[in-house]
Amino acid sequence: MMKTGALTLSILLLQAGVAGAEAPVSSLRPMPRADGAAVTRAPANELIEQIVDETTRPKAPTKVVQAALAGGVARSPRPPARPENLHRRTVVAAAGFRAAPPPVVSGAKGAICGDPAIQGANLSPIAGRISGCGVEAPVRVTSVAGVALSTGATMDCATARALKTWVERGVKPVVGKLGGGVAGLKVAAHYSCRTRNNQKGAKVSEHGRGRAIDIAAIILRNGVAMSVLKGWRSSQHGRLMKAMHRAACGPFGTVLGPNADRFHQDHFHLDTARYRRGSYCR
Repeated sequence: MMKTGALTLSILLLQAGVAGAEAPVSSLRPMPRADGAAVTRAPANELIEQIVDETTRPKAPTKVVQAALAGGVARSPRPPARPENLHRRTVVAAAGFRAAPPPVVSGAKGAICGDPAIQGANLSPIAGRISGCGVEAPVRVTSVAGVALSTGATMDCATARALKTWVERGVKPVVGKLGGGVAGLKVAAHYSCRTRNNQKGAKVSEHGRGRAIDIAAIILRNGVAMSVLKGWRSSQHGRLMKAMHRAACGPFGTVLGPNADRFHQDHFHLDTARYRRGSYCR
């Protein structure tokens, strides 16, 4: 009897020691039970393998990774289209010339007629091919008051200064911030040894004396051209064109526009001739 009790006690102590040595740190998660299925316990080794497999199994690659693995490059989302009102056509494309740089300081390269706001180059005296033509001290003007001319215009300094005054006092203030402001002037004509309106037997034009320039359009910074031909009688720019025409009277001795005659339907003729008291504007 004593031996049987001692043997039983030894077996119990031995089982308790083994169980304590193999006890897991945390309880294993039970397998999900199927509806109506009998409750069964999976062996410990199978449960451990299942846990390791679920935690270390690689996840499905993203689209970017899939593209890289396939040897391609994943495309970034295309940005939305830029609003139309932010599109900006360059003055070069619209009128064929570059916007003028800011006026340089006095004495710097490019300044002519003793005025840093008038940019261009001094030219040699021009002799006319017919009587009455020619310019004693011509200059080629490329910009005035920071506003570019579509082509270098040949004239004398008195006409260059008048052009600058008109731009500063009669063009920029009238246009204001419309289209971003004034960027350039479209030149229709400058020095040319010819008669008035190219008419046979007429007097020599002020263009032949370096005292005139013809302006066909005002170019805005957004690339829009306010042309004399289309704008003079339009509801959109007519009022502005007429205000600029009036503002030229004073700086220039003669100002002609679409109301003058059939020869000036598409440009403003501006010259510094002083044949009469005051300015002639039509």
